[in-house]
Amino acid sequence: MNYGTLLISKAIEASDPNALLRFNIAENDLPTQGERKAFRYVMQYAEQHRGQAPTAEMVTNEVPDFQPDFNIEASWDYLAQKLKNEAAEREFIEAINGKYDEATGKQVKSSELLQKFEEAQKTGNMELVVEWLTEKAESLKMRTSVRETIGRTLTDIKESFRDEYQKREEGRSFRIYNTPFESLNKEITGWFTGDIYGIMGESGRGKTYLICLILDSLLRQGANCLVKSFEVKEYVFIARLISIATAVDGLLIDKIGRKVGLPNKAILAGKLEDVVREKFFEVLDVLDSYYPGTLYFQGKSGSELTRTLSDLERELSTGKIDAVFLDPFYGLADVYGKNVNKTAGGAAEYAATRFENIVGDNDVVGFYTVQASVDKKEVGEDGARELRIPTRDKVKTTSRLLDIATNLIGFDSVAKEGIAGIGIEKGRNGGEDFTLELMALFDYGVLREFPKGESAAAQFDF
Repeated sequence: MNYGTLLISKAIEASDPNALLRFNIAENDLPTQGERKAFRYVMQYAEQHRGQAPTAEMVTNEVPDFQPDFNIEASWDYLAQKLKNEAAEREFIEAINGKYDEATGKQVKSSELLQKFEEAQKTGNMELVVEWLTEKAESLKMRTSVRETIGRTLTDIKESFRDEYQKREEGRSFRIYNTPFESLNKEITGWFTGDIYGIMGESGRGKTYLICLILDSLLRQGANCLVKSFEVKEYVFIARLISIATAVDGLLIDKIGRKVGLPNKAILAGKLEDVVREKFFEVLDVLDSYYPGTLYFQGKSGSELTRTLSDLERELSTGKIDAVFLDPFYGLADVYGKNVNKTAGGAAEYAATRFENIVGDNDVVGFYTVQASVDKKEVGEDGARELRIPTRDKVKTTSRLLDIATNLIGFDSVAKEGIAGIGIEKGRNGGEDFTLELMALFDYGVLREFPKGESAAAQFDF
């Protein structure tokens, strides 16, 4: 049965061409040239005549290859689903076997699967085939989608909304994790599962350090976290985490009474002083039980590091992860992959959208870092560099990556002055234009709000 002809004929008979749009029928769903020409003619006519359909005689006169069939008893959704399924089947067969011209019997399009397989053999990377199959499956799933309704009415919504509220009331629908900063919690409530948070900063200004602090905070709350550190090796990253963890716990006290952690540079150099060295090994002995949550770490040059969104989707599908960190986002191979929509930055745009979908589908908290560029060095009257928290216009990346973030967090630090700052550039749930200055003693694991009130006075024995 020719479902494309029946659908077009039904649209003509009912004078309802827009039904083809309502049921998500596209020209490339139709198998024959005559049907595609008739579809174009009917839709163009409707556009010019306020949604009305041409008569059958007008269509056959314009497209002799098309013969309407008005012996139609099936419903719109039945015909549309059948047409979509056949279109998906044709696409799959062409992808596997290639496409042949029916008139000449000659192949006009080679097998996509064979091309990917040969490419994988040459590069020694069979993951290319797996990635292609995953993308093709997603494409076919979308291809079979029949869209009938415009949206859900309040009648449709009310019961599911009631159920969702009760789940949220009981903490079963989504989770919220505290940020490391009390003032930031008041502004944005916290990190929500299913949402994405972007961290912007200049190179070398502490983006990864902030990531480590957020990670420490989440692990303390029992979250299981996956970190993909594309630019920092395992030893360096974990050294920072140990320094931060011990600073949060106040393992050491500096000369002016501030709680600090194990010195990071000395850990990296292997030159801890005796007493500090003993404390370091005490922490190391209990590192695997230090946090209620679990860290799954993938670092630069590590054999466990994966770089594709298909890998990430597989890893999150285990259900073991509550939060994922991509440091930086452009460490993903997908960002520089096939330009799927033939536009500048198309691969990065597609990667951002897919990352958003993966985070939402798996109900985890997503974090990424991205580099910002500042045109000139800004200094104060005394010649010292001042804090300059970057804004989104300083980030040279696809705007789609910035759009998927619930909050865009700018970060900057001035190491010599011992200060850092964060600012909310974008806030869907609040916090926009919020800024917070922080104490920053990176070598000793300190990145915290400055003490206030009695706490500040006590620190200096006032």
